[in-house]
Amino acid sequence: MFRFKTEQKIFDIAGIEIGGQPGENVPMMIASMFHNKDKILKDRKTAKFDRNRAVELIRKQEELSRSTGIPAMVAMVANTPEEARVYIDFYLETTDMPFGIDMWVAEKRAKATEYVAKLGVQDKFLYNSITPWDRDIKGQVERLKDLGIRHVVVQAFDDRDQTPAGRLKSLEAMLSQGAGSFDTVIVDTSVMNLPSTSFSLLANRLIKEKLGLPCGGAYSNGTHMWKESKVLWGLDGFRAMDAVAQGMSSVLWSDFNFYGPIVTAPRIFPAVATAHILLSTLVYDETHEIADKDFLPIRKYFPDFIEKVIEGGARKKKVAK
Repeated sequence: MFRFKTEQKIFDIAGIEIGGQPGENVPMMIASMFHNKDKILKDRKTAKFDRNRAVELIRKQEELSRSTGIPAMVAMVANTPEEARVYIDFYLETTDMPFGIDMWVAEKRAKATEYVAKLGVQDKFLYNSITPWDRDIKGQVERLKDLGIRHVVVQAFDDRDQTPAGRLKSLEAMLSQGAGSFDTVIVDTSVMNLPSTSFSLLANRLIKEKLGLPCGGAYSNGTHMWKESKVLWGLDGFRAMDAVAQGMSSVLWSDFNFYGPIVTAPRIFPAVATAHILLSTLVYDETHEIADKDFLPIRKYFPDFIEKVIEGGARKKKVAK
């Protein structure tokens, strides 16, 4: 269940390893900033925002990333290339974390990407994303290649077949048009709502099983779109639901997570760290191994437990002989 026969690809985005066998690396957490209703945003048309508060939020994510061992970055939402430039400049002045730009209109996204190339920061930029709805995937790939873009998200979804197999089929169609020809290719398996998140997680497994590519999703789509949860359970109930769903999703074959507003980091990082600790022991039960990487949450927080478990396993092997 937690070990694939297919070789699992591991990519490097600005020093962050993403991908591999379950438990080998910690899923990368990707926050959202400057989204609709973001309280730091004062005026989208002029790209005015509360810079002091924005810095505080970035620093908090950096702190949580260091303490948990969970790598992190930010995807900044913008409506126009001009707006995106303001956010990019601010971000690069503030942090060394990698970043992405979240823009729905392809042509505007292309213009913002040109600015990234102009600045020469392609190494720390994650292009989000090549999608099945793009009219000219081959042309988009060529344009990105010309700009020196190295890291891309490919979004897998089939309107006519919304099963996990449909997502795999959609992905393979895009890869055949050149979407897989970048240094880093990670697959967003398209979360549509909370219950269908399971289809995305099963698609993660299918894709990793067949192609070995890193997979994940915007699990916050499933939680934050369920508005009724706040009515049913109140704000605390919503927060619990959000943390559980995103933590559980991180266990089930996920190499990254678009986790939603950066302000939620204080609950998401502990949730994902906890989930990964449990994943590590699930993997150990199946493989008798825990990846030898100091940044794994289980190694940061439970080194004595690991030592006892490994010693116990070694004793059993001696007895068996």
